[in-house]
Amino acid sequence: MSRDSIVLFLSLLALFAQVTVIVVVAVFVVPIARPVRTLVIAQLGPTATSFAWLVAGVSMAGSLYLSEGAHFMPCKLCWYQRIAMYSLALILAVAALRRRRDVAVYAAPLAGVGVVISTYHMMVERFPRLESNVCDLSVPCTVIWTKRFGIETIPTMAFSGFLLILVTLFVGRRFERTSAVPLEEE
Repeated sequence: MSRDSIVLFLSLLALFAQVTVIVVVAVFVVPIARPVRTLVIAQLGPTATSFAWLVAGVSMAGSLYLSEGAHFMPCKLCWYQRIAMYSLALILAVAALRRRRDVAVYAAPLAGVGVVISTYHMMVERFPRLESNVCDLSVPCTVIWTKRFGIETIPTMAFSGFLLILVTLFVGRRFERTSAVPLEEE
């Protein structure tokens, strides 16, 4: 596969993540969507940790390809996002393999930090004057290595992954709460 094909694929995955987040958030916000909300919780809830792991794993593999295969040099903000995403991939992998559903307590704050860093990075890309002393001159944070569909840059892809992980963990927690069976007293 060519570099352009892989970047296009990653951009399409980011668009899928964005649409999924919008739909799931709408289902939980719009009052008349209660039957759909119940369906989303029932279908995604039991596999939420595994799905979040899949998102983190694909995001990690994509970022590795972009730097090692496509030779896009990561800036400091990219490295900070990688630290969050790679940690998420590891934490979520262990949780999925051990069938732990309580991982949101650990993973959600890490994904939230990733969202904040990605948001700042997207702002720096669009408004270069916002760049502070975070990045160095050899690899500035304002470089846009790829841009698909008018919006999909590397920080936008990371942002999409972090948000999808957060939404998935939220659905998993809702499933956990609705399916929890109280312990019998002895």
